[in-house]
Amino acid sequence: MKTKFQEITGKAQDVILRYPMVLVMALLSAVGAILVVNNRYGKEFFFTHSKFIACCCLGISLMFALKILSQRIGKRLLLEVLGTVFLIGFFFILPYKEKDFTEVHGFIIAITFLLSHLLVSFAAFLEKNKELNFWQYNKNLFVNIFLTAVFTGVLTGGVELAILAVDKLFDFNFNDNLYIDTFYVLAIFGSCFIFLLFNETGLGYLEKDGTYPVILKFFTQFVLIPLLFIYLIILYIYSFKIILNWELPRGWVSYLVLAYSIVGILALLLVYPLKEEKAKSWVKVFSKLFYYTIIPLIILLFTAIFTRILEYGYTEPRYFVLLLALWLLSVVVYFIWNKKASIKFIPISLFAFGVFSLIFPYFNAFSVAKRSQKNELIALLENNKLLINNKINFEKKISDMLVDEIANKFGFLAERKQKDFLLNLVDPKTKNLLAKDFESPTSWGINNSIRNAFTHVDKISNVSKFERLVLESETKVTPIQGYQYLINFNSYNQESSNINGDTFLIDNQKDNNNARTIKVVLNAKEAIDFSSAMNALFEKNKGKTETVRLKEISMEGDLGKYHIKIIFPNISREKASYNKQYNIFYEDAVLLIREK
Repeated sequence: MKTKFQEITGKAQDVILRYPMVLVMALLSAVGAILVVNNRYGKEFFFTHSKFIACCCLGISLMFALKILSQRIGKRLLLEVLGTVFLIGFFFILPYKEKDFTEVHGFIIAITFLLSHLLVSFAAFLEKNKELNFWQYNKNLFVNIFLTAVFTGVLTGGVELAILAVDKLFDFNFNDNLYIDTFYVLAIFGSCFIFLLFNETGLGYLEKDGTYPVILKFFTQFVLIPLLFIYLIILYIYSFKIILNWELPRGWVSYLVLAYSIVGILALLLVYPLKEEKAKSWVKVFSKLFYYTIIPLIILLFTAIFTRILEYGYTEPRYFVLLLALWLLSVVVYFIWNKKASIKFIPISLFAFGVFSLIFPYFNAFSVAKRSQKNELIALLENNKLLINNKINFEKKISDMLVDEIANKFGFLAERKQKDFLLNLVDPKTKNLLAKDFESPTSWGINNSIRNAFTHVDKISNVSKFERLVLESETKVTPIQGYQYLINFNSYNQESSNINGDTFLIDNQKDNNNARTIKVVLNAKEAIDFSSAMNALFEKNKGKTETVRLKEISMEGDLGKYHIKIIFPNISREKASYNKQYNIFYEDAVLLIREK
C-alpha cells in the first residue's frame, strides 16, 4: 500500500514538474470560473473575469502545444514566455467593456481556440518523415482525451455525491456554491491533471509505436464507414433531385456536405496505418475512392454557398463556410494528385486557412463581411430608389420586408462599429435618434429605430415577418424619491447585484414554453414574478400595432424586507413567423429598491 501511494505521488510530482504552465492555466481557469459564479461585484467584474477565463482556457492547449514542441526542439523557457505574451495580448485585444463585445469577438475566440488545438496536433512534426509517429501521437492523444472524459466524469460524480452524503447525513448544511465550486475545480483543473497523467513523459511516450487498437478498427470498419456510405447515398440522391428539378440547393446542404467530408477524412486518418497491409484491402479501396466521391459534392457545396452569398452578401458564418469549402478542395486536390501525400497536410493546411481568416489584411473574415454588407446595403437602397443626395428617403412608400432587410443590415454594421458610414446615410433628424442606439451593446435599438423612421410602410402580405407592438413610456425622467438603490438591466442578460449582503438576481430568461419571464430573486430563496403583469400590459393593448404611448410603464411589489419597483422606458413584443412564438424585448429598464 505504501509503495503504491509513493508511486502515485511520484507520478503526480512528475506531472507538476513537467507541465507547470499547463497546470497553472488550468488552475487559473478553475479559480476564475468560481469567482464568476460567486460574483458579488457587478457586471464589469463578471465580464473581465469571463475574458480572463477564456484566455486561461486557451492557455491550456497553447502551453501544452509549446511544451510538446520544446521536447522536440528545446528552448522551453523562450516558448513559454512567447506563449504568455500572446495570452496577455489576446486578453487586451478583447474589449474592455461588455457593451463593446460583439459576435465578432466570439468568432475570434472560437477560431483561436480551434487553432490552438490544431497546433497541439502538429507542432512537433513540422519536419519531413515521421509520418507514422505523427499518427501514433495523435491516436494516443485521442485515446487519452476519451479516457480523461470517463475518469473525470466518474471522479466528479463520486466527489459530488460524497459531499451530498456528508451534508445530508451529518446536517452540515453546506452552501450550494460548494457543489458548483467542486465541479469547476474537478472539471477544469482535475481533467487537465488526469490528461497529463495519461501522457506520462510527453512526446517520446505519445509517438512511440504501438499495436493498432482492435476497438478502433472495429468502430471504423463496421460503424463509421457504413454510416458514411449511407450518408453519401442520401447526398447523391439529393444532388440528382436538384438536377432533375433544376432548382438551387438549400442553404443547409453546405453543412451536410462539410460534415460528411470532415467525418470521412477523420475515418481515413483513423485507418491510416492499415492501408499498407495487404489483408486490409477495404481500407485501400476506401482511401482511394473517398476523395473522388467528394468531387461532385464539392460542386454542390460551392453552388449552395454562392447562392447565399450572391443573394445576401458575405457574413462571417458564410465566409467561414466558404473557407472550409476551399480548404476541403485543397485537401482533395492534394491527395488525388500527390502520390506521396502526407496526412500532416490536413491539420497544417486547416491551421493556415484559420490564421488567414483572422489576420490577413483586407481578406480576413471581418473585413470581407463589413465590406460586403456595406455594398449590399448601398445596392439595396439604390435599386429601390431610396437615396436622395446620398441620404435615405424615409418618406417613400416601401414594403415591410424591405424595411426589415434594411434594418437588419444597419444592425449588422452597427455591431461592427460602422457608425460613421451608417450615420452618413441618414438625415440630421434621424442621426440624432440613432446616436443613443449606437451606445447599446446590441443591434436591436438600431433595427427598431430604422424601422420606425420609415413613415409609409406597405404590408405586402397578409402575414408580416413579425407582428410587433411597442409600448413606450411618456415619462422620460425616472423619479427615485423614497428609494435607496437603483439597478439598470435589459432583456438580454441576467443581472445579479449585491446590496448590504443581500443578492438580487433579475431573472429574465425564457421558461419551458419559450415565454419571456421577469422575476426578481432575493438570496436565491424568495422571488417575485412580474411576468403576468407584463403580459397583462400587452393583452390590455391587444389588437394595436406599431407604437402605443403610455403615461408610465411600471410594476411594483414587496420582496422580503424590501419594496421594489420596475420602470421601463419602452418594451416591445414580437411574434416571429417561423415559430409563432412571442419574444419580448426591453432596454435601459430600472429596478428601484428600498427597505420597508
